[in-house]
Amino acid sequence: MRLPGALVAHLPLLLLGGCGQRPPFAVQPLPPSGIAPLPAEAVAACAAKLQLPGELARPADASNFGLRQPRDHWGRQVPHQPALIVLHETVIPAEDTVKLFQTPHPNDDDQASYHLLVDRAGQRLRLVPDGQRAFGSGMSAFGDVTVRIRPGSVGSLNNVALHLSLETPPDGRGDDDAHSGYSPAQYRTAAAQVLLWQARHGIPLSRLTTHAAVDRSRSRYDPRSFRWERFDAAWRAAADRCGLRSLDTGRATI
Repeated sequence: MRLPGALVAHLPLLLLGGCGQRPPFAVQPLPPSGIAPLPAEAVAACAAKLQLPGELARPADASNFGLRQPRDHWGRQVPHQPALIVLHETVIPAEDTVKLFQTPHPNDDDQASYHLLVDRAGQRLRLVPDGQRAFGSGMSAFGDVTVRIRPGSVGSLNNVALHLSLETPPDGRGDDDAHSGYSPAQYRTAAAQVLLWQARHGIPLSRLTTHAAVDRSRSRYDPRSFRWERFDAAWRAAADRCGLRSLDTGRATI
């Protein structure tokens, strides 16, 4: 008997779900943030007030990023829109980071990228479009929330994360616990970019986190020497300029 083409296409899924086998985990969405995204015109007006330097295009190789997946292996809808922001540092110089991400990596274990990189001068280097899935934190969770696409997956936040990295200062390009820190220009640009992402996607400030906080491989500690009080001061200045202090709800939203 010849099976219909549509049935053949879905046969692996039917075999998994139709023989009593269920997915070993539930889909884990973040609770609603309670913040609505702003219209594009309002975000553009805020960007103009912040006077950020224009983005410099440094596109990553196609092997180092992918699509935000709307469904998992079992055909279930999974979170796939930007819902949190993860901060990183490069450890190596900005130009070497760009070269690394522009190098093809056919091996999954070697693939990596950020959406944006902020260099020591505060310039924004665009590596991956926001609508795509950057490979910034492979084995990761925000609290108990993670996104599992494939069977056996430990979960990752890449499907819902926006990744912003700071260029590490020269004295931090090793494995020491700390370094001299980030420049005032980096804090200003990072804070402004975070604010714009929040406004565009309805992300509260409580869903800004670090690679160190979400990593589940126990191998990542970045961004080392990040001074939250300096970032917060820069963020408040940017938010006041745009009238967007409401994006800091003052509470946890996970």
